[in-house]
Amino acid sequence: MHRLMAGVTILEHELSELRLLVERQTGILLDCPNSALAAHVADYLEAHELESPAALMARLRASDQEPAFLPAFLDGVLNVNTGFFRHPGAMNALARQVIPQLYARKSDDGPTTLRIWSAGCSTGEEAYSIAMALCEALPGGNGNGNGNGNGKDVREKNANSRNGGIADSGPAASHATKDWSIHIVGSDLLPSAIEVAERGLYPQSGLTGLPPAAIRACFSKIGNGASNGALNGASNGSQESSSTSGSNRALEIGSPNGTNGSSGAHLLVKPRLRSLVTFNTMNLTKPVYIGRFDCIFCMDVLPHLSRVQRTALMERLHLYLEPGGYLFLSQTEKLCAPNLNFRSETYDGYTFHRKPLAASAAYGR
Repeated sequence: MHRLMAGVTILEHELSELRLLVERQTGILLDCPNSALAAHVADYLEAHELESPAALMARLRASDQEPAFLPAFLDGVLNVNTGFFRHPGAMNALARQVIPQLYARKSDDGPTTLRIWSAGCSTGEEAYSIAMALCEALPGGNGNGNGNGNGKDVREKNANSRNGGIADSGPAASHATKDWSIHIVGSDLLPSAIEVAERGLYPQSGLTGLPPAAIRACFSKIGNGASNGALNGASNGSQESSSTSGSNRALEIGSPNGTNGSSGAHLLVKPRLRSLVTFNTMNLTKPVYIGRFDCIFCMDVLPHLSRVQRTALMERLHLYLEPGGYLFLSQTEKLCAPNLNFRSETYDGYTFHRKPLAASAAYGR
């Protein structure tokens, strides 16, 4: 047993019951040690003034009446890793291999819509990384071209750092993109993560692996003296300059008033990049249909799910892909539904999966 607070303990079988309850309601496997889970339960009971683990589980079972309660409990207990260009191989394959193929296939149809889903986007870094990779691969599109020479700096950084992940010019860079309509959707189970993603405001330390030119092109700095109101007011990426006076002024990276070494600085996604992305709260095991996609990124999600839920999720993602669309998984994950009609492809050491053009929703040979 684990002692939580004065006079309150949680038994091993209660922890097991709690894990099963979370798995039934979300499909998520809590892989943290019992000691860590017990400590999280203790903090949660105290914060929500619940008298016992039994009371907590009763609230969790009634999550249909209180939808925010279960995600709030999971916030802090899920082991979530995120970061900008955390999977550079996937971003490189997207920019240099997938986008040219999609462009060649769609360009004869007139104005082209490109829809990409970051499924399990956490606090938004992956969705914004996708947007940055697209803007590098499709110069001139949506005001995010690299005509100022940023592309060269980005490519040089990518050659020397696994954290860069931004493609070089390659075949895609020559494409005119004025007729492209780009829509990126980011979804996550945790409302708190989506709030951060929608705000688009990140500590400068979280972008240390990105090339300076890419940071200048895609982010504005909120200075050290910025008040909490200025930081909170940055939601929806609408304030490239949250204020033009005093300490709340948003500073361009590298400007005389904002040095890259400022430990307290935050960086705000610029509106032209933010406008490409929409965020939604979603449980991937109980998804709301949000249309078909040309590419789906589902990185580091499968290990958190039970075997049954992994297979069910792969089947849904296959259905949600356009014929000829692409599924991106992390390199440690494998397709867990071998009957699905995917064709694996490899670019520069990274393997991704394509739904054949004739596949529709059928499983296959």
